[in-house]
Amino acid sequence: MPKIRITKEFTFEMAHALWNYDGPCRNIHGHSYKMYVTVIGEPLNDPENPKHGMVIDFTDLKRIVNQEVVNKLDHAFMISKKAPAQAIKNLEQMFEKQVFTDYQPSVENMLLDFAERIIKQLPENVKLYSLRLHETATAYAEWFAEDQ
Repeated sequence: MPKIRITKEFTFEMAHALWNYDGPCRNIHGHSYKMYVTVIGEPLNDPENPKHGMVIDFTDLKRIVNQEVVNKLDHAFMISKKAPAQAIKNLEQMFEKQVFTDYQPSVENMLLDFAERIIKQLPENVKLYSLRLHETATAYAEWFAEDQ
């Protein structure tokens, strides 16, 4: 049976800073992220199944991506663990939702992280095909399974 790709768009607001970076993004700043998640698979061929004709129910894909990425990061502040984490943790009022990463939170590294999280939650018959993460209206990074 032929494979079909489906895509769902997600949005979230998040601040980050690039620790030890040599440009303006070393300062805390925020983005209105837009992420496109594309999965690939064969549509279910079972007329008795309520998901007949679907690769994955969009509701299920939305639940996975929201659980693994959006809900954890929306209105959060993300920074590398190499930054002085204790000083940041003490700023509770402005930084209640802090995410400390093992990586520099560039859009490229975030995509690698997001792909890993999403892949672990997808049903066996559905594969992550690509991710596109827009940091601004004119700048984005892409991840493709075939490149891995």
